[in-house]
Amino acid sequence: MKILDCTLRDGGYYTNWDFSKELVNTYIKSFNSLPVEYLEIGYRSNSMKGYLGEYFYCPVYVIEGLKSISNKKLVIILDEKDVRPENIDALLRPCIGLIHMVRIAIDPKNFKRALILAATIKKLGFEIGFNVMYMSKWPDEKEFLTQIKEVNGIADYFYMVDSYGGIYPNDVKYTYDLVKSQTNVKIGFHGHNNLELALINTLTAIECGADIVDATVTGMGRGAGNLKTELLLTALNAKGKLEFDFNALSNVVDVFSKLHSMHEWGTNLPYMVSGANSLPQKEVMDWVGKRYYSFNSIIRALHNKKAGMEDNQRFPIFNSKKKIKKAVIIGGGPTAKDHATAIKLFIEQRNDICLIHASSRNSLPYSSLNVDQYYCLAGNEGQRLTSVFNKFDSFNGTCILPPYPRKMGTYVPEKIIKYTFELADVNYTTVVKDSHTSLAIQTAIELGVEEIFISGYDGYGDSKVGAKEQELFIENDLLFSDARKRGLILSSLTPTRYKNIVVGSIYDKLN
Repeated sequence: MKILDCTLRDGGYYTNWDFSKELVNTYIKSFNSLPVEYLEIGYRSNSMKGYLGEYFYCPVYVIEGLKSISNKKLVIILDEKDVRPENIDALLRPCIGLIHMVRIAIDPKNFKRALILAATIKKLGFEIGFNVMYMSKWPDEKEFLTQIKEVNGIADYFYMVDSYGGIYPNDVKYTYDLVKSQTNVKIGFHGHNNLELALINTLTAIECGADIVDATVTGMGRGAGNLKTELLLTALNAKGKLEFDFNALSNVVDVFSKLHSMHEWGTNLPYMVSGANSLPQKEVMDWVGKRYYSFNSIIRALHNKKAGMEDNQRFPIFNSKKKIKKAVIIGGGPTAKDHATAIKLFIEQRNDICLIHASSRNSLPYSSLNVDQYYCLAGNEGQRLTSVFNKFDSFNGTCILPPYPRKMGTYVPEKIIKYTFELADVNYTTVVKDSHTSLAIQTAIELGVEEIFISGYDGYGDSKVGAKEQELFIENDLLFSDARKRGLILSSLTPTRYKNIVVGSIYDKLN
């Protein structure tokens, strides 16, 4: 039984396939002392849209550099949906003598096409691995099940890939026997960890007779991640099946543990639900990364997807007959709370002004103001609003939802349903249509607002900026830019790092 570590390839979903040279050097040198035969270093790919890092394209100089310091068999993977036989010569001929195995990620629906692609690759002399995805849905792929036998003489390894991370040991046994009955190709297993069953499923595959299994350091991998290499090696060591240098293992785990603190891969409730129901992880990975989506919202979206529903609730369209020239938008940053006394006085001294809460986090200090107040119910705001107003006895506002259908589903506290409306559209921007900021600005537009004063959009200090915060910061700044292009005047009453807001002072606007 052989082990393949695919950390650089599968982990690239979190780093855009960029890893520091120091980390990669530690990775390669540590594995030189570990009982792992193959290292999958990334993709080889045709040109794709947007930025993707060096381990997505694996230029030859990168492969040569790794080959010069590694004593392992190096592997790259191709995504079958993006590669055709006519691309193979350009992609793989430069890799001859550097790469030992080429794996192909395959949708079972495209299995026949993958056989043709593999036959082209085989002529160049590489070992070939068939990574057939969506294992939990194979029973529904009747045509594919009749084609498995056709890999004989083409593939060297036939991988059962638990793409959704939702199978159980009995599924492993059943599928292994199914494949074994149709082919003499060596069988592999690649397990995801949505239900935290990657270890037991992999050990089950080994007990069945699997010839090769995959793992990644610290489980780093798409969505909920994979079986941890260090866990597999430790479990096999405890059974007396492997001896190795634990110091080398510790060294590589340490560097990826530091990376984990930035990207936080691993399973959680949404990934568990997606795995248990064989739902795609790509969207979940994006939703989990958005801080304004609550787990309740994500779970609701997953259940809607499973049921084939667009959304679970509709509301009247927000169409205000009342027009207001000025609005104060309150975000979730601390300045909206720190300067609340001054901001309230600013509002009280003016006519023809309203208050729009992009986030209800700071709404309580403003709840007693005698002006029209609007609450944007993006993501988790229905739950947050409940925690702010408790029984809603003192609630006096209008709630605004994103346009229907909402991909995250809909939750509105029962007591404020009668105060709730949905936007017909968010038409001032194409950046995003269901964020706190996009809802707040579109609400202002629907009210006829010409000038917007902003507080609680502070930006992030350098010491606090992680990947999620940086993404949200850029997204908000683009939304502010689009609002200015629409002709809106934007100015901040409190300190902000956003470039597309004119910075002013609340205190020079008070009588």
